[in-house]
Amino acid sequence: MFIAMNRFKVVKGQESAFETVWATRKTRLDEMQGFVAFHLLKGPERDDHTLYSSHTTWATKADFTAWTKSEQFRDSHRNAGEKREQPLFLGHPEFEGFETVLSETNPHRPLQAAE
Repeated sequence: MFIAMNRFKVVKGQESAFETVWATRKTRLDEMQGFVAFHLLKGPERDDHTLYSSHTTWATKADFTAWTKSEQFRDSHRNAGEKREQPLFLGHPEFEGFETVLSETNPHRPLQAAE
């Protein structure tokens, strides 16, 4: 399994706008071989930003790499760099990729989507 994460330092006061961008986009992830799950995570608040992370899980690193080279990827990121009156986040997203070396799940409590 491969986990791809992008960390965003979202400008204080822009959290709702940032979340709306993610909630209203068409990802086309479900069209990709090896796609397992997506999560947008909200983390700790700092003086000038709130930390967020986009988190996708893939069957293999090769599946993730294929996504980054696909028309679906280009289409879903088409407006990512558009100029705004007020920037949504500080700097550029920071990418982190992880290959799973150990995994454990609770067979009595399957993962469920947030409500």
